Amino acid sequence: MTEETAVPTADAIGVRDAVTVNMPADSAYLSVLRTATAGLAARLDFTLDEIEDLRIGVDEACAMLLSQALPGTELTTEFELTPEGMRISVSVLTADGRLPARDTFAWTVLSALAGEVDSGVGPDDRVYIVLYKRRGTLESA
Repeated sequence: MTEETAVPTADAIGVRDAVTVNMPADSAYLSVLRTATAGLAARLDFTLDEIEDLRIGVDEACAMLLSQALPGTELTTEFELTPEGMRISVSVLTADGRLPARDTFAWTVLSALAGEVDSGVGPDDRVYIVLYKRRGTLESA
């Protein structure tokens, strides 16, 4: 990620809890990831609509990445829970480190569902998509 990125980093948002899920880079396992996403979002008291948005958003991000994942590798998902929301980073090893296109319908849907979205390439051509969803209604003190 770059400094111009709109998606907050773990240091900037004060992570409360962090969970990492590693699974085969195969769409057959995505139901496990959707369930984990919903459970963690419920811990933060997201609304039912926000939870469903996150489930669909994670599914969409995975679909964008799995198409270029190297066979036999893992899909890594990192969840960071904060008092304000949740940051989700999904990544896979790829052959060429090609970023997902941002001018597609899929990216537009992902942005609408998650709120803040970014992507990048890490070491060894590991491509990642980061979603950051803030809770819509924070309780006032």
